[in-house]
Amino acid sequence: KGDVRVIVPVFVDDGTMASNSEKLLDELLEELASHFKLRDLGATSFLLGVAVTRDRSTRRLFLSQRQYILDMLERYNHSDCKPLSTPMEPGLQLSKAMSPQTPQEREEMESIPYISAVGSLLYLAGGTRPDIAYAVGVLCRFTSNPGMAHWKAVQHLLKYLKGTVDLKLAYGPSPSGTSPELFTAYSDADHAGNPDNGCSTSGYVLRIGTGAVSWRSRLQTIVATSTTEAEYIAAFDTGQEVCWMCNLLSEFGYDVLSSPSTLHMDNQSAITSSKHPEHHSHMKHMQLRFYWLRESCILCSLGLRTCLRMH
Repeated sequence: KGDVRVIVPVFVDDGTMASNSEKLLDELLEELASHFKLRDLGATSFLLGVAVTRDRSTRRLFLSQRQYILDMLERYNHSDCKPLSTPMEPGLQLSKAMSPQTPQEREEMESIPYISAVGSLLYLAGGTRPDIAYAVGVLCRFTSNPGMAHWKAVQHLLKYLKGTVDLKLAYGPSPSGTSPELFTAYSDADHAGNPDNGCSTSGYVLRIGTGAVSWRSRLQTIVATSTTEAEYIAAFDTGQEVCWMCNLLSEFGYDVLSSPSTLHMDNQSAITSSKHPEHHSHMKHMQLRFYWLRESCILCSLGLRTCLRMH
């Protein structure tokens, strides 16, 4: 209403409230209490396994799942494990060929809580840990028939979490002198990284201010015949997410459509294909839905820039 906004996200019987008017929050809470049985626990400090801390002097907010990780390490007997520095073993390519092939191997895996562990990791990856999104996405591919090699990859990831248990998502205002645009997006893709079907893996992250607000790593559903195609598909997924987030915040009353959001990617050919399709006849076979990315560039709702890959 006007410049005053109230946002009330609810999950089953847990909820929180946010507003730029404390008076209106108090009035709404009183109104809800007259209709429902509820408890006011004060400023949100813990919600759905996520700890919320604030540094009001620097206007920063932090999200962490430290206790969730500690509980998970204890559940899977890794509380005292030796920490590792990477989510996956460098160069490791998991495949279905590593799944059990004999009755003895299947029987050996029956006592191993692979599905349960991957489910726990999936919740963590979607909550506050984008750094493990790719590793968890790979592990999810083998839940129907996991093998010992897949379980060792889960253990490797647990050891990585042991050493990074205190990592947090940090949100705060953008540094002075940076672009005033609301979203900054990054996309990337490998090429034919899945040894089972030749599909590539897309990844993206969207950032508001200093913190990531949306991220994903997923196996592409079609086979890309070049790195340009793989990167183009990843950029399409990212652009769709940017538009969805813009529409969501627009419903909240924020003016997010007045300027384009920047999408960073590290493939100049894919960027050129998006901006100048007349020079890229080799992309004509791409499914029509991916041409949405070109249209978005033409309509200036997305701006593409090159992002150098860092090794």
